[in-house]
Amino acid sequence: MTAPTDVMQDRAGVDLDWLSRRIDYRHFQECVHCGLCTASCPTYLETSNENDSPRGRIYLMRAVLDRRLGMGDAVRRHLDLCLDCRACESACPSGVRYGALIEPFRLAMSRPVAGVPRRGRLERWVVQHLFPHSRRVRAALFPAWVAQKIGLIDLAERTGATGLLPATLRSLVAMLPPLSRPGSRLPQVLPPIGPRRARVALFTGCVADALQPGTNRATARVLRRNGCEVIVPRSQACCGAMHYHSGVEAPAWDLARRNIEAFPSADVDAIVVNAAGCGAFMKDYPHVLPDVDRERAALFAERVADVSEFLDGLGPATPVHPVPLKVAYHDACHLCHAQQVRSQPRRLLESIPGLVLVPLEESELCCGAAGTYNLTQPEMSAQLASRKMDRIEASGADAVAAGNIGCLLQIAREAKRRGSRVKVLHTVDLLDMAYEGDARGADRLNGR
Repeated sequence: MTAPTDVMQDRAGVDLDWLSRRIDYRHFQECVHCGLCTASCPTYLETSNENDSPRGRIYLMRAVLDRRLGMGDAVRRHLDLCLDCRACESACPSGVRYGALIEPFRLAMSRPVAGVPRRGRLERWVVQHLFPHSRRVRAALFPAWVAQKIGLIDLAERTGATGLLPATLRSLVAMLPPLSRPGSRLPQVLPPIGPRRARVALFTGCVADALQPGTNRATARVLRRNGCEVIVPRSQACCGAMHYHSGVEAPAWDLARRNIEAFPSADVDAIVVNAAGCGAFMKDYPHVLPDVDRERAALFAERVADVSEFLDGLGPATPVHPVPLKVAYHDACHLCHAQQVRSQPRRLLESIPGLVLVPLEESELCCGAAGTYNLTQPEMSAQLASRKMDRIEASGADAVAAGNIGCLLQIAREAKRRGSRVKVLHTVDLLDMAYEGDARGADRLNGR
């Protein structure tokens, strides 16, 4: 393979010495450029450009680190377009750790040059200072809740007035789910229903807790129905993934350390997470944090489990209330590729009486959410959302289930744009309906 001429002409800077210290060069050498990853890469499937494939990006990154290629605009464009979905890792027969290559490059590309930040001020503020703080998100959402309640947002969308907003704000408004009045926080300790089978700590997150608090409550109810005492630490923080993936490393470390301190990992059977992106990053704390934190991070990470992973391992109580829906299951990238959790949520859904799990073509292909990707790469994100919704509608499903807040918001936005009647629900919401009955089910199906 030869480097493309448009890339060869670009010469600009990242700190290559810094990158060299962060990357184990053997990860490049593990790639034999067989191309088996290309069929699983969302961006390559959309563009058919070799530089937008994992193989092509590895070639570009290695050439940059070897000083054979400048880190110019074209290289940045191809690397920035990567979703970091890790589908290539699942497909790779050689076990290439693609994430261990792209993530240091992402950090390097996001570092300021001569004190000038890479990203826009509004985007940086949203990603680094708003999203990771659930109280700030709730405060920011209150006017949006009022605007939804009086129909102002619907009117603005129908008249095209939202087009006057900056692109980042326009995307945020489009992704808003039906909001509810902020309620009280979950108690710090919730007793099990019936004999205690386990003691778990619940990670409530930041954006998920503010935008869809009902799913956290459903998670707590489902855990209690399965005999779990649920601890909700008050001092927990954002997992740090948004900071880290936007190139701000030190605050991500601080948030990770806060969580390690907050969760009594030695006193619980699991730290349960219902957001795939958060869970994947928390399991990766030993690799993300500096060496001095590695031992504590490893003890913490071995307790982290996705809610579907934990319940399936525990042996779930049999749901008794029918949920008569045809449901397609979408594999969130950081659940199936980063955590290798695939069969567990499907088994949980199949245990629900009346629910029919229907096949979904390209179920493991990214929907285009990818953390904040739908803010930073809106065009490609929209293409992938449309592709995903095409497959969901073709499945004939009444609803689609997923295990990640970003996927749920992304797919729901595309469903709304099309006027689709397909419901978009977290896997645990459907379980909650099956345990709690009709009244709870009606609330969840109506987005409350």
